[in-house]
Amino acid sequence: MPEPIDERRSPMTPQLALRVAIVGSVVLALFAILFFRLWFLQVLTGNQYVAQAQVNKTRSVVIPAERGEILDRTGKSVLVSSTKALTVQIVPTELPVKMSLVNIRHPPARDAAVFDRLAHVLNMKTKAKRCTIYAPDHRHPRLSPIGCDVAKELSLQPYGNVTIKQKTSKYIQYYVAEHQNQYRGVQVQETSIPGYPHGTLAAQVLGTVGQISREELKSGNYPGASQGEVVGQTGLEAQYDQYLRGRNGKQQVQVNAQGIPTGTVTSKQPTAGHNLQTSLDVALQRAGQASLAESVATNGGGAGGAFVAMNPTNGEIYAMGSNPSFDPSVFTGPISQKQYNREFGPSANDPLFNRATQAAGPTGSTFKPITATAALQSGEWSIAQTFDDTGQYCVGSGAATQCRHNAGGAVDGVLNLVSALKVSSDDFFYHLGALLNPNNPYTHPNGGPLQQWARNFGIGRNPGIDLPDATRGTLPDPRWRNQRNRLEAQCDAGKGQFKYVNAARSYSSHPRKGYHRKPKTAAGSCGIADGTNRPWSIGDAESLAVGQGDVQVSPLQLARAYSAIANGGWLVTPHIGLNIENADGTVLQKVGPDPHKRNLHINPLYLQTIREGLHEAAQTPGGTSDDVMGNFPRTVYGKTGTAQYQPPGQGEVDYAWYSCFVPASATSKPIEVTVWVEKGGFGDAAAAPVARQILSQWFLGKLGPFTSGTSTTL
Repeated sequence: MPEPIDERRSPMTPQLALRVAIVGSVVLALFAILFFRLWFLQVLTGNQYVAQAQVNKTRSVVIPAERGEILDRTGKSVLVSSTKALTVQIVPTELPVKMSLVNIRHPPARDAAVFDRLAHVLNMKTKAKRCTIYAPDHRHPRLSPIGCDVAKELSLQPYGNVTIKQKTSKYIQYYVAEHQNQYRGVQVQETSIPGYPHGTLAAQVLGTVGQISREELKSGNYPGASQGEVVGQTGLEAQYDQYLRGRNGKQQVQVNAQGIPTGTVTSKQPTAGHNLQTSLDVALQRAGQASLAESVATNGGGAGGAFVAMNPTNGEIYAMGSNPSFDPSVFTGPISQKQYNREFGPSANDPLFNRATQAAGPTGSTFKPITATAALQSGEWSIAQTFDDTGQYCVGSGAATQCRHNAGGAVDGVLNLVSALKVSSDDFFYHLGALLNPNNPYTHPNGGPLQQWARNFGIGRNPGIDLPDATRGTLPDPRWRNQRNRLEAQCDAGKGQFKYVNAARSYSSHPRKGYHRKPKTAAGSCGIADGTNRPWSIGDAESLAVGQGDVQVSPLQLARAYSAIANGGWLVTPHIGLNIENADGTVLQKVGPDPHKRNLHINPLYLQTIREGLHEAAQTPGGTSDDVMGNFPRTVYGKTGTAQYQPPGQGEVDYAWYSCFVPASATSKPIEVTVWVEKGGFGDAAAAPVARQILSQWFLGKLGPFTSGTSTTL
C-alpha cells in the first residue's frame, strides 16, 4: 500500500526567520519616526504652526468703482460729479457679535464697545437717545448715535453696510487699521461720492443713489450689482445706472488673527463708470425753476407745480422742473429721521415727487386743440362752420335739460374755430364734445373720435421718456366708466380687492395684519365712481372736450401733444439722455432721442387753422394770454388752461396751465413750453408768466420782469 501524504508544513527555516525580523524592525523604526514627527508637530511646534495658519487667513476687500458723471447738453457743465473720499463704514456681519434684525434694539456688549470706541475716534457723541427704527411694531429703543445708525439701516436693509461718516482723514484709516482688533467690523475705505454743484437744480430729473436693497438685488434691474453696492435709485441715476455705475474691483488681503492686514494676495482694479451727456440746458433750467418758484409762492400759496421745455421737432428735453425741489446731496450720507421728516415728510409737500412726469390732473382749456383736431379730422366740424355762443350750452329737454356756462358768464357771440380758440369759449367746445360723443357707448366702449385723437396725441399712454415711473394718466371712455362702476360695486359690497380694510383705508383681497373684514356700505359711498353707479353720458364727453372731469394728464404728456401741433403732426418721444461717453469725451454710444417719430396724419390745413387760433390767443388783442405774450419778440402760439379740481377732503380749487411753442418755421431754436401751477388760479395769471420767462431766457439770454396776466377764462 502507498504511504499516506503528509500535509503538515515544514518548520520556518533560519533564513526566513532572519528576513522577517529585519522587515519587522524596519516597520517598527518607521512607525517610531512617524510618531516622533507627529509628537514634534503637535507638542513642540504646535503653537508656531497655529499662529502661521492664523496669519494665512485672507479676506476679500471690495474696491468701489468711481461712478460716472452726468453732464449738460454742451458736455462741459457737470450736473452730477463723482469724487473719491474715505468713508467709515460698519459691516454688521463682521462685528464681534454678528448683528441682525434680532438684536438691533439691544446691541451685544462687545458690539456696543466697538461703537463707543469708534465714536471717540470720530469725535461723535455716545450718549444714548431714543432711536426711531423703521419697524411695524413701532418700538423705539434708546441707542447711541452709531448704534442707532446701524439699527435703522439694518431695519431697512438687513445685510447692507452702514455708512457712519464720509470724507474722513487718512489718519483715521491708519489708526483703525493698526488697531483692527479693537475695531472689528469697522472699515475705512475709499468710495465714490456723487456731488451736486448746482444744488437743487433738476433734482428730480437727475435722481438719487443709495445702497442696493435685497428686493432690488433680486429684481434683476441692476445686473452685475452686489450686496452693499451703491446704485441709482431715482431719475437719470436709476435709468442709466448700468452705464454710470462701473464695476467694482477686489483685493484678496492677508490678515492675522486680529484682522490686521499683513499683505495683498491678489488685486483686481475697478472699472470706472461712463459719463452721461444729457440734453439739459443749465441756464434754462435755472430760469425755469426760479420763475416757477416765484409763481408758486405768489399764486399757488406754495402748493407746487412743474414745467417742461422741449424741442418739439426731436423730443429733446431742454429743461424740466418740479416744485418744491430738494438737494440730492442729503442722500449721499447718513440722514437722521428728524432731518428726513423736516425735508421730506408730509409737511414738506413731496419734493421727491417729479410733478412734470408723475403728477396728472385735468388740463382745462389747454385740451381744446386736441378736441379741435378730433372734430375736424372726423368731419363733425369744418373750418368754415360757426357757432353762436350765447353764454350757455344746454342738452336734453324738459326737466332733463342740463346747461353749462362760460367762465364768468361770458357771451362770445358767433365764433369759428380760430376765434373760439382765441377767446377760449367753453360753450363752443361743449358743443364739439357733444358732437364727438358716440351715439351708443355700449357698442363703442373705447369712445368716439375725441378719445381716438386724444390717444393719438399720447393722452392716457406712457410718454416713453427715459425716466422711471412716468404716469400714463387717465383718458376716460365708456369702458373706463364701466370699470369704475364695477370697482364701486365691489367696494360697497366689501368683496374682491376690497374684502379687507385697515384703519388707513387701505384695502386688501386677503387677510393681513392690521386688516379686518370690510363691512357693506351704502351704494356709492366709496366714491370710486363719483359716488354713483352711472353709465357714460354726454356730459362726460362735454367735460372731456374742455379738459375737465375725469381726464388726467401730466405736464410732459401735454407738452408732447403740443409738440405734435408745432412740428406738423409728428408725435415725438421725449428724451433727456444723449450720449454715453468716456472720461475724455469720446462718444461710446448714442442713447437718444428716438429718431422714429410717429406721423399722426393730420390734414395740414387743419393744423394751420389750429395754430392760427393758438397764435391769436397768445399775441392778438382779446386773446387769453395776449397781456403776457403779446409783446414778446418772437411768434408765439399758446393756450391758457384753468382746471377745476377738488382734492380729497378739500374744496374745489383752480389749477393753472399754459402750453405754448415757437416752431421751427419761426426760429432755428424751436421750443415748446408747458407750465402747471397747483392751486394757481387762472392760467394767464400763474402759468403763462413762467412760460414767458423761460422763452425770454431761451431767446434773449435773460429773464424779464415777472408779470401776471389778468384773463379769467378757464
